[in-house]
Amino acid sequence: MYIFLSILAITDLALSISTMPTTLGIYLFNSREISLDACFAQLFFIHLFECIESSVLLLMAFDRFIAIRDPLRYVSILTLPRIGKMGLVCVLRGMAVMLPLPIFLQQFQYCRPNVLSHCYCINQDVMKIACSDIRVNSIYGLSAALLTEGLDSLLIFLSYVMILTTVLSITSHAECLRALNTCISHLCAVLLFYTPMIGLSVIHRFGEGSSPLLQVLLGYISLLVPPLMNPIVYSMKSKHLRARIIRVFVK
Repeated sequence: MYIFLSILAITDLALSISTMPTTLGIYLFNSREISLDACFAQLFFIHLFECIESSVLLLMAFDRFIAIRDPLRYVSILTLPRIGKMGLVCVLRGMAVMLPLPIFLQQFQYCRPNVLSHCYCINQDVMKIACSDIRVNSIYGLSAALLTEGLDSLLIFLSYVMILTTVLSITSHAECLRALNTCISHLCAVLLFYTPMIGLSVIHRFGEGSSPLLQVLLGYISLLVPPLMNPIVYSMKSKHLRARIIRVFVK
């Protein structure tokens, strides 16, 4: 569990860092310009780390399922080499799926006002300023989202269906509540990650008449709130993490 938490923390940190060049440029240096190549690079890393975080949340759901369904074999199933291989697969999948996005965008002509809705570059936003036919990129972007975040969210849902089935078969009411309590932090992290991301994706693709302020607000929430709230959520529920944090501040 703590290894997956470490991977999640590193992914959150990398996601936040990928937005910093343009965000700090606006708020510290009042620079509102970014080259196309830099925009494409930032776009790739933002979507890459979003995909990796989605995969990590899926692995954490699998971790909770094994811990509740088969606790005696937990250590033998989730060995360090196996966890390392799963993490590598997450990174390789993200790179393979997200790498075509900036490649497609480089083929377009940009003749419209080059003003983005957010202070960072994302695929849905950059497509709007292109004056070329963007249907291929739009279809691929939607397919990539469905094959990564969409598929991951479905598998997380199925994992919790199996977890709930296992928990309900426990005769002891106290043990049942204790098992469910171990999943609360992960459920909060899943909701914090997927809710604003799905809302932003729907608004960008289907909400033509939606408020620009709502798009900007959801954009900031989807990228900044999960890295901010995940440490708080897990430190509140884990007494070991809470004790270590208190010890650091007391010293």
